[in-house]
Amino acid sequence: KETARQKTLRVAIIRIKGTPSMKVDMRKTLDLLCLYKKNHCVVVPSTPAYLGMLNVVKNAVTWGEIDEPTFKMLLEKRGKLPNKEPLTEVYLKEKMKMGFEEFSKKFMEFKAELKEVPGLKTFFKLSPPRHGFERKGIKTQFSMGGALGYRKNKINDLMQRMI
Repeated sequence: KETARQKTLRVAIIRIKGTPSMKVDMRKTLDLLCLYKKNHCVVVPSTPAYLGMLNVVKNAVTWGEIDEPTFKMLLEKRGKLPNKEPLTEVYLKEKMKMGFEEFSKKFMEFKAELKEVPGLKTFFKLSPPRHGFERKGIKTQFSMGGALGYRKNKINDLMQRMI
């Protein structure tokens, strides 16, 4: 029952730690996830393959289930095209025949993917969070008052502070 429910969710992954003194397998997994630098974010389905990758990089990232309004805001404000041009409603309507609202709804229902939008980068560059990370910093798990690891729906609060 649990795996059937998890497949209907989208997971946002945010890289928190940098590359120095990181193990090679962790570095390669972050590259496979397109998390090249700190404060980069990707949105992926919660399949067993991605959950296995998260298990490898759990000490360098934070993740949780993203909701539709947060994804729409992420797409509007941080979606990038080649040459660092922002993604616009006009471009999306021209290429996909739908606006931000409709695309984000279809994306969350697994009826559309980010790579279907021509030229859209599949990762998002975020700024550091306003008012910082949690009290115990970036070396402690979220469950113990830090910033790393799984944070369920609280990822939306963090992303809104970073967008």
